[in-house]
Amino acid sequence: MKRLLLAAALTMAMAGTAAASQCPKIMAEIDAALAASPTLTAEQMAEVTKLRAEGEAQHAGGQHAESVATLAKAKAILGLK
Repeated sequence: MKRLLLAAALTMAMAGTAAASQCPKIMAEIDAALAASPTLTAEQMAEVTKLRAEGEAQHAGGQHAESVATLAKAKAILGLK
């Protein structure tokens, strides 16, 4: 039983680390798309900027799964996969 709990804890820790490493990559993709002057409405640009900042704050706060989800919303607005 102890081994099972330890294995579960290690798996969760590794998943958090994997998500943590994705955040900066996703932020860089968003930054590159924004630097290319995408065709967005003012509202879309404001939403992407807000989501990008929110995702970065979540990443800094250790909320990596939430950060990835927030940044995915920004990518969707930008038309990125």
